[in-house]
Amino acid sequence: MSYSVGQVADFAGVTVRTLHHYDAIGLLAPGERSHAGHRRYTDGDLERLQQILFYRELGFPLDEVAALLDDPDADPRAHLRRQHELLTARIEKLRRMAAAVEHAMEARTMGISLTPEERFEVFGDKDPEQYAEEAEQRWGGTEAYAESQRRTARYTKEDWKRMRAEVADWGERYDALMAAGGRPDGEAAMSMAEEHRQHICTWFYECPYDMHRGLGEMYVSDERFKAFYDTMRPGLAEHLRDAIAANASRHTS
Repeated sequence: MSYSVGQVADFAGVTVRTLHHYDAIGLLAPGERSHAGHRRYTDGDLERLQQILFYRELGFPLDEVAALLDDPDADPRAHLRRQHELLTARIEKLRRMAAAVEHAMEARTMGISLTPEERFEVFGDKDPEQYAEEAEQRWGGTEAYAESQRRTARYTKEDWKRMRAEVADWGERYDALMAAGGRPDGEAAMSMAEEHRQHICTWFYECPYDMHRGLGEMYVSDERFKAFYDTMRPGLAEHLRDAIAANASRHTS
């Protein structure tokens, strides 16, 4: 059984022009011709083409491929063993490259585009990557996480400084609200909770009210988040959680 040049091109994922070129340089001459003189490729030709494409994928130039395939002392099994060794080495190299790319992707977390000096200037002694791995484990498959990664990867030092200034200003005003005896379900506290939600929407990802309510619960249940808010004022984490819940209820009821 033999095949036309068009059929072989489809089988192998190459162009007809490539097969014509291989024929012209003597690398792959079709074993048969039709009565009209058209190229016809045999099963043996297809086996040789497969060897050619293996070596080409591995980066061998055509003249070296021809020399390897036309070596009278080589047998098909020797070619397969050699290709297996080369492919195994290629796979290992690609695996290392993939690991390097994954590491680079992980590095594109909050503040990583800043130099160490800039990060200290913006965040002080708080490491913005401290919980990056855990955050990816918890939320890595969500659209919110992906959106946050897309946004923060573009932020400059000035963006981070402005965002941190907004957080500090918000914290001072929430501290004052609590000092004045404001209730979590009061208008002022709910407005502060809404401002908190809008801050997330502006800087990180869209945060609907049910998601915001879940974040409020986490601010109390997770000791690290609780400590962050309670450094602004003792008890602020619980107060904010209740204000977030009250704000969510008034907007979704």
